[in-house]
Amino acid sequence: MKVGFSFAAALLGSAVCIDVTAGFLPGATATVTYYKQIAPIVFDYCAPCHRPGESGPFSLLTYTDARKRAAQIAAVTQSRYMPPWLPDPGYGDFADQRRLSEQQIALIARWVAGGAEEGNPGDSPPEPAFTPGWQLGLPDLVIRTPRPFRVPPDGPDLFWNFVLAPEIQQSRFVKAIEIRPGNAQAVHHANMLVDRVRSANRGHADSREGFPGMDLVIETESFVPDSHFLFWKPGGKPWVEPAGMAWRLDPGNNLILNVHFKPTGKTELVQPSVGLYFTSEPQTKFPILIQLEHDGTLNIPPGDRDFQVSDEIRLPTDVDVIAVYPHAHYLGHLLEGFATLPDGSRKWLIRISNWDLNWQSVYRYRVPVFLPKGTTISMCFHYDNSAANPRNPNSPPKRILAGDQSTDEMGHLWLQVLPRGGDQRILFQEAMMRRRLEKYPADFSAYFNLGALYFSRKNVPLAISYLERALQFRPEEPVALNTLGAALAANGRSDQALEKFEHALRIQPDYTSALFNLGDTLAAKGRFEEAVVNFHRVLAADPRDRVAREHLIAALNGLADSADARGNLTAAASDYREVVALDPLNVEALNNLGVILARLGDIAGAIEEFKAALKVAPTNQAARDNLERAENQLSRH
Repeated sequence: MKVGFSFAAALLGSAVCIDVTAGFLPGATATVTYYKQIAPIVFDYCAPCHRPGESGPFSLLTYTDARKRAAQIAAVTQSRYMPPWLPDPGYGDFADQRRLSEQQIALIARWVAGGAEEGNPGDSPPEPAFTPGWQLGLPDLVIRTPRPFRVPPDGPDLFWNFVLAPEIQQSRFVKAIEIRPGNAQAVHHANMLVDRVRSANRGHADSREGFPGMDLVIETESFVPDSHFLFWKPGGKPWVEPAGMAWRLDPGNNLILNVHFKPTGKTELVQPSVGLYFTSEPQTKFPILIQLEHDGTLNIPPGDRDFQVSDEIRLPTDVDVIAVYPHAHYLGHLLEGFATLPDGSRKWLIRISNWDLNWQSVYRYRVPVFLPKGTTISMCFHYDNSAANPRNPNSPPKRILAGDQSTDEMGHLWLQVLPRGGDQRILFQEAMMRRRLEKYPADFSAYFNLGALYFSRKNVPLAISYLERALQFRPEEPVALNTLGAALAANGRSDQALEKFEHALRIQPDYTSALFNLGDTLAAKGRFEEAVVNFHRVLAADPRDRVAREHLIAALNGLADSADARGNLTAAASDYREVVALDPLNVEALNNLGVILARLGDIAGAIEEFKAALKVAPTNQAARDNLERAENQLSRH
């Protein structure tokens, strides 16, 4: 049976033995009362979760509430189970630290030993005021999951991914998000990721309802690496990005809300929602997430009390470390992250000596931690797969491998860093992917990311070599096939490019990026009719795609010119009419349509088109001359 349960389960067990004399202050004899000494602690550290509607299983807003559970409060604070704060003191200076001091714990113990006296209500600080509803005010956009999710009354924890599709008409910059769980009692924490090519839910039968899984792989076809922690935990405050660090959200992007549900003893219905707060200020600072991991060596024998994995990466430039997110599953015990500076000295980034998956979190530094170029960042994670580990999900212990289920294991250390000296994301991506290939020589993701990176830097031959290598390991991956096709087209190898686009579309027929690239390549080869079909399919999926509309218009112009050259004037007129319908201000199309109509004998129709062209561009000489000829021809008849 898994341990690491909710606060309620921890408090409502059988008899609890506590040492109420522990932590007494020398010479401290004054009576400790609730209102004078305990209420300030409870209001600051407990009430954010232990109040009506929040995740705590009971409220702690009044003396009566606290008095009823006084012994339990003393027990969980003395063991440091509550308030939940995993980082060891002295190994990183974090904002919003929720760790009680030894003096505060001693005060609680003395209060309980002295009979949990109430004291004078006049000594109490004001009861905390909490903002109802959205903590940052009404969001600019609210997205709700399609329907409530049913959490069973018991069993293992659940990890579910909701697919959210923001309805936006243009790219927006997001300065803050607020995740509202919908039922805080049944939600332990949530992460949100941006899926720019809708890849996360590929392969799931009914992705509209979401899909299970704890850890995700998000693909991208353009160089937009992960950059922000979008995280919610009970009692946490929504994070507003500093000036210049808002992140971009484009039309067609999905948001994947990864939610950790915890059974409460009864069936719960949970319908999360996400509020987005936009800003008109574009992004000018470009943080990046660095990931250290060594899942490839996670093969933990049963009974092993200290299985270790490690990883390191060397910084290619100066950085400021903004936040850190360590991640393991139930066997994780001691988690360490530190930096070795070029002079050989060590700077701690985080150390957790009693890891608990149930209280994982993103930790933001009070002041960003500067690390110079050449610093080596290291992680060292220890796992306990023995029966002595109270959080071990298996009794008796069994061999555990790496995997994305909670009963598997992981070892990740994520850092959000802001490189100094401008946008250095490409430099970091190259360093991280080359490090990954050192660990995993057959890794698809590393080869693919390096190929996409070199393509973005216009090193097309090198991009092709890495993308071809990636496809050796995953030959049916649509994003890689499409990216390789684009690189081949840029290298003048259009026939091979067409083959890759068509291959990607056989796997994923609605893949709009491949449809667009196929249309572009066909148009470049003069196959305008086929190109038009593909651009229409792109616009059917997303009518707001301005670039696809422009390329459709160009292809229709080419098709009309081709039809005109073959003497098929009726087809040419039809194509130009579609161009004008799509782009009423296209002077060239208006003029060309007039010429075609005149050649077909529709002089009156030609005159209308020439006049429409001159209304858009009064000084257009070609349209003016053509109008004069058409009017003269009409007057002679």
